[in-house]
Amino acid sequence: MFDQEGLKRLRTEQERWAATTLRDALARRPERQEHFTTISGRPVQRVYSPLDVADLDYSADLGFPGEYPFTRGIHATGYRGRLWTMRMFAGYGTAEETNARYKYLLAQGNTGLSVAFDLPTLMGYDSDAPEALGEFGKCGVAVSSLQDVELLFDGIPLGQVSTSMTINSPAAVLWAFYIAAAERQGVPAAALRGTIQNDILKEYQAQKEYIFPPEPSMRLVTDTIEFGARYLPQWNPISISGYHIREAGATAAQELAFTLANGLEYVRWALRRGLAIDDFAPRLSFFFNVHNDFFEEIAKLRAARRIWAREMRQTFGARDPRSWLMRFHTQTAGVSLTAQQPEINVVRVAIQALAAVLGGAQSLHTNSLDEALALPSERAVTIALRTQQIIAHETGVTNTVDPLGGSFFLERLTNELEEEAYAYFRRIDDLGGVLACVENGFFQQEIADSAHRFQREVDAGQRTIVGVNAFPSDEPLRIPLLEMDPQGYARQAARLAALRESRDGDAVQRTLDGVRAAAGGAENFMPRLLDAARAQATLGEIMDALREVFGVYREPVVL
Repeated sequence: MFDQEGLKRLRTEQERWAATTLRDALARRPERQEHFTTISGRPVQRVYSPLDVADLDYSADLGFPGEYPFTRGIHATGYRGRLWTMRMFAGYGTAEETNARYKYLLAQGNTGLSVAFDLPTLMGYDSDAPEALGEFGKCGVAVSSLQDVELLFDGIPLGQVSTSMTINSPAAVLWAFYIAAAERQGVPAAALRGTIQNDILKEYQAQKEYIFPPEPSMRLVTDTIEFGARYLPQWNPISISGYHIREAGATAAQELAFTLANGLEYVRWALRRGLAIDDFAPRLSFFFNVHNDFFEEIAKLRAARRIWAREMRQTFGARDPRSWLMRFHTQTAGVSLTAQQPEINVVRVAIQALAAVLGGAQSLHTNSLDEALALPSERAVTIALRTQQIIAHETGVTNTVDPLGGSFFLERLTNELEEEAYAYFRRIDDLGGVLACVENGFFQQEIADSAHRFQREVDAGQRTIVGVNAFPSDEPLRIPLLEMDPQGYARQAARLAALRESRDGDAVQRTLDGVRAAAGGAENFMPRLLDAARAQATLGEIMDALREVFGVYREPVVL
C-alpha cells in the first residue's frame, strides 16, 4: 500500500517529531507511570503510522467487505442491509417462567431466542436426580424431557424464530427434544433455524462441564454435524466457542487461537467421517467474548475471519465461498462485571457491545447490569437490550462497513493477533494436536497462567478496575434482584413423576436400548436420540444409557 520512498520520508519525519515535539511535550508533562498495554498484556505504542503496517497488502490482507479474506466483514453492505440478531441469553427456574421471559423479550424487540440451561441439565441429569439437589433453575431453565421443551416454547412458532441453545455434553439430546417439539407444532426439521453450542473441546479446556471422555464426545459432535448437513440445512450444529475460554482467564490471542484450533479439529473429524468440506463448513458457527479492551477485541474478530477464510480455502480446499465465511455470535464479558456499583456495568456493556458491532458480529447478547449478583431481572435485561438498540439506531456506526478499517493501530493489532494465533497453532501441532493438548493440560495451563497474571496486576493496582480497586463506594445496593417462583421445583418434580407414570414404559426401554446399541456401534446417534425423545425418555435416562457405554471422564492431574 505504501511506496518505499514515501516510507523513508515518513521515517525521517517521525524521527524529527520524536526529537522535537515529543521531547518537549515529555519535558513539560511526563507520561503517567502505568502499563500502556492491552488488557491481555500486549504493549501499545505511543503512536502508530504507515510504518507499522508497511507490508500491508490491501487486496490480500483486507479486501472489500463480502469478499475473501473477509477481514472487513462477510457482508458487502455490512449492517446497511440487515442489523445483527439481538439474541438475549435467557433462562431460569421452570420452563413456564422462562417462556414468559422469552415472550417479553420478543415483545421488546429481541430478534432471536437464546436458551440458558440450569446446571443439572448441562450435566445431563433430570431435575429430581440426587445429583441435581439444590441446583434447580439457578443458572438457567430446567429441561428434563420433551414435555419441558414444549412448555418452554409454548405459543412461540418454531418455524418463525431462530433459537440458540447453550448446551454441550447433552447437546445432541436437547437438539432431539427441540426437533421433536417442532414436529408436534407441525414444523419439519428442514425448516428449523438456530444453533446448538455443542463445543465439547472448550469444556475440557475451560468450562469443565464435560461428561464423557474426549473420543466418544467428539463422535457425538461429528454425528450432529453429519445429521445437520443432511436434514437441517438452516441449522448450525455447532457454535465453536471462545467465550468460555476467555471467561476462564485467557488473553484475546489465546481465545482466538484455541477457538480456531478447536474449529479446525472439528473439521478434521468431519472429513474423516467422509463428509465433503463444502457440505458442512457453511453451517459451522462461532461464539466470541467481547471484553473491555476496545481495539483489541475488534482486531481479534477481524483476525478470526481472515484466519478462518484462509484455512478453509487453502488448507482444506473448500471451493464454496460460503465455506470460507466465519459467522459468529458475540457476548459481552461476564467476567468483567462487578458486584460493586453494579449500575456502572451498563457502561462496560455498552463499550463492549460497540466493539462487537465494529468488529462485524452477526449476533449479539448484552449482559445485564445485575449479573454479578443474580440472574437478570426484567428491568436489567430491558436496559441491556436497549443498549443494542441505541447502538443500532442512534450512533451512526452502522452507516458504513468496517468504519475503523485502515486504522494504523487497528491493522497492526489485527496482524499481531493473527501472528500469535499461528504461533499457538504450531505449538499445538508440536505437542500432538488438540486432543493431546487437552490430555497433557497445555490449554488449561496457558489459561491459568494468563488469569494469574491479570489478577496479580489487579491486586498490585497496576490495572484499574473501577469500583473494585479504585473509586470505591459505600452506597448500599439499590437494584432489585430477580426472585424465582419458590414452588417451581415442586411443580417440576411433580411433572416428571406424572410423565414417568403416564408414558409407555416398554417403548421408552426399547428406545434406550437403541441408544446403547448406537453407542456401542458406529451408526449416527441422532435417529436413536429422536426415537427416545418422541417416546418421552427423559434427559437423565438417555444420558445414563450413554454413561453406561462411554463411562465418565476424569481430568488427569498434570504436574
